[in-house]
Amino acid sequence: MNVRVALADDQALVRAGLRALLERHGIDIVFEADSGTSLLERLAAQPVDVVLSDIRMPGMDGIDALVALRARGDTTPVLLLTTFDDSDLLLRATDAGAQGFLLKDAAPDDLRDAIARVAAGDTLLQPVSTEPVRARYRFHDDHAPRETFTEREVAILRLLAGGYSNKEIARSLFLAEGTVKNYVSAILEKLGTRDRTRAVLKAITLQVI
Repeated sequence: MNVRVALADDQALVRAGLRALLERHGIDIVFEADSGTSLLERLAAQPVDVVLSDIRMPGMDGIDALVALRARGDTTPVLLLTTFDDSDLLLRATDAGAQGFLLKDAAPDDLRDAIARVAAGDTLLQPVSTEPVRARYRFHDDHAPRETFTEREVAILRLLAGGYSNKEIARSLFLAEGTVKNYVSAILEKLGTRDRTRAVLKAITLQVI
């Protein structure tokens, strides 16, 4: 079954380009919206599998729309697009409950795969410039030296940062899925968080990865 997508961007030419690109990859564009407000109105009447939205839009932007969507109990996965490698936007998107965050210059195959993975329940964090994240996203316990993590744990953290699931990590590292789950639990405990996305951001801040 094809993934059904809602496409939100204030620029008509960008929407047309994304629609053409995604439809060539077998993705159904159920409707287009030119603002966060329009997106919310259309979603109320036409549910989709994934929302693909620009972050920067006049009026209600993509993140504000996401906040409103979650506030009304809508858990539709949201993949946010931006032309800016902006760590503040990454953190705002994560806080708002986005499942994915990609730069608009991502390769077409990467965008298609990101939509498929988000639709399947994965969380996708595209690697971003880490220095601004470290500068802006501080933790009180910012003394977790790299040495406290094994090489295998660091490798798993890097895969988590790429949005890989436990099953994909297991396949990549030739481990049992249960073993990966145990590693992830240990990593979360060391970083003092129960959330994989927060763990990645904290690992970046503490220069573990």
